[in-house]
Parts: sequence; C-alpha cells; structure tokens
Amino acid sequence: MCAIAVEQQQYKTYILSDESTRSKVTVVPERGGIITTWLLGEQDIFYMDTERFADPTLSVRGGIPLLFPICGNLVDDTYTLNGKTYQLKQHGFARNLAWEVSEQSDSNGASLTVNLKSSEETRAVYPFDFELNFIYTIRGNNLELRYRHTNLSQEPMPFATGIHPYFYAPDKSKLVFDLPSNRYQIKGDKTVQSFAGKFDFEQDEIDFAFINLSKQSAVVTDQSRNLKLTVSYDKNYSTLVFWTVKGKDFYCLEPWSAPRNALNTGESLLQAEPNTTVETVINITVESV
Repeated sequence: MCAIAVEQQQYKTYILSDESTRSKVTVVPERGGIITTWLLGEQDIFYMDTERFADPTLSVRGGIPLLFPICGNLVDDTYTLNGKTYQLKQHGFARNLAWEVSEQSDSNGASLTVNLKSSEETRAVYPFDFELNFIYTIRGNNLELRYRHTNLSQEPMPFATGIHPYFYAPDKSKLVFDLPSNRYQIKGDKTVQSFAGKFDFEQDEIDFAFINLSKQSAVVTDQSRNLKLTVSYDKNYSTLVFWTVKGKDFYCLEPWSAPRNALNTGESLLQAEPNTTVETVINITVESV
C-alpha cells in the first residue's frame, strides 16, 4: 500500500511511503523542491546536514538538490547569449527557489509533482519563460525522478539539468564502485585522466567528472551496510560527477546532462524548442546484498 501524508515541520513536508518495503521519502517543496530523506526499512539512504538545512541563507548539503539551468559552475559565473552577458551562480537557481506541489497520486506508487515557473528573478539571470514539472515516485525499493522542462518562450531554450544526491556512507573505505567510465576531469582542469577503480578518501576533497560514459548506470556497494545502490539515467545525461569531502559521512554521485561551463561552450546542452517539453528520467534503486 502506498500513501502520501503532509506534516508541518520547519517547512511543509510531504511524506511518500510504500508499506511493502517500509520505504519512506520526504519532500520539502519550498526549500528548493528537494527530497530530504529516504528511509528504506531502518536504513538511511541519504545524508542530510540538518543545521544547514534549517538556515534558509545556506545551500543545502543533503538529500537531492536540483540543478537547473546549469550543472556545476560557469567560468567567472558568467555566460553570454545572443550578445548579452548574464551572471549565474554554481548549479543554477532551481535548488534555491520555492517550488509548489501541482499533483499527487498513490495509485501506482506514491507520486508527487513539484512545479517551478519562471519569474522576474529567474529571467534576470536566464532570459527564458519556462515551467518545470518534476515528478517523484517511490515504488518498493526504487525512486523514480522524472523531470519535464517546458519552454514557454518564442525561441529555443538551451539548458542543462541534473541532480546532486548526497548518499549516506558512514565508512567510505567499505564502498566498492562500478562506474560507467574510467576517464575523468578534475574541476578547473581540462586534462583527461584515468581512473583505476578506487578513490583516495584521505584527500581533503574529491571532485571527478566522469565523461565518455559507456552505459546508463553506476553501482556502488556499501559493504559496511550490505547495500547495493544503482543510479540509472537516460541518454540525455552525458556526465557523472563523483564528489566528497574528507571527514563527512557522504558521497555524491551526480548525473548531469552537460558538463561545467556548457552554457558558454555548448557542449552536450539540451535544447527545448518553443512550446515543447524535454523529459529526462533518473532512477535510484537500493538492494540488500
């Protein structure tokens, strides 16, 4: 049995549940449309920095922040379009704005649609009219993220879309990775390097953008918790970023449709024609091993 409940916490919080697997997902629309937690049985799937989440002046570190209309950063936080220059901060604005709930259903899993529309604030940094409808569905041990990007402008709308999920990992030394590429670039360096299959978690920070993806999924097995996590994504996603910092109980595995600085380079940008919708899909599945 699937259900949706609402609780007034610091923010209005929607709780999606599937009793068959004791799976429960919480969504906070007004804090960037974010999924904050996923509890599968007794296991926390996501990490959440609750102090940062409670402070609306800070970006959220935890759950699944949403990336739109860029992923990563632009050089000098600047891009030029049709002869005009705009300022846009890292990962875009979607994760910082209040979203609204437009639909909910418990007929085929527990499903919630959150909605974001363009405004004077967004047009000042991204000159398009748009509507985003992001649909979260929990079914058993699978979380589906179906993202619809609609261009309401009279000219083509270039964009990137992605997610920044924080996966809980109390012992990163027990993680085993099956990634779709052994080629990556480090932030700020165009050099393509080879990945040997393991990360050095003694580094203060790891920020690898994997390119030339050979398949539409990545698998991480957490041997300390006997969990296997699979992140799968459709062919709109060209880049998979791995990010973590030393001393924190998380790692991020981020499907991006385009790499950093894509609004300047044009590399792998998606484009929605006037009055059309581009849909992308990501699935996260968790299994016991």
